Amino acid sequence: MPELPLHGVRETLLDAEPAASTEGLDEALNASDEGPLELGRRLRRLVRKQPTFLEAWAHLGAWALEEGDPVAAYAFARTGYHRGLDRIRKAGWGGQGPVPWRHEPNRGFLRSVHVLMRAAAEIGEMNEAERCRQFLTQLDPDDELGVADLEVASLRG
Repeated sequence: MPELPLHGVRETLLDAEPAASTEGLDEALNASDEGPLELGRRLRRLVRKQPTFLEAWAHLGAWALEEGDPVAAYAFARTGYHRGLDRIRKAGWGGQGPVPWRHEPNRGFLRSVHVLMRAAAEIGEMNEAERCRQFLTQLDPDDELGVADLEVASLRG
């Protein structure tokens, strides 16, 4: 007999992304000798081709943060967050329970929430940044992104 999940809540595990998407992301990220602006262009082309590819939205948001544009980062991460919510709900998530980092296809969603937290803090949306931090600790109890003890105020740019 299979074991029952903790408190009757099962983990949510997203399906793997198409190989073409992950290969495109690897190409974009490994073409770093072309400079940060070209990386941004490559990531934008990737989300235009694959608008449901969560990992690309997360990386695009992180890129915008690195480039000093927290407003764009917020928009990109929010897109990944909302598309990710759609995906985890479709995968059976009912508003609670883990979406663990250890399952690689979940990482695009978790990274999007993480970038959203950082971008929200940088634009002064501290309540939203804190909600994202708490959401990440609920989604990934193993805290692979190291947010459990994070003071979101420290992220303010």
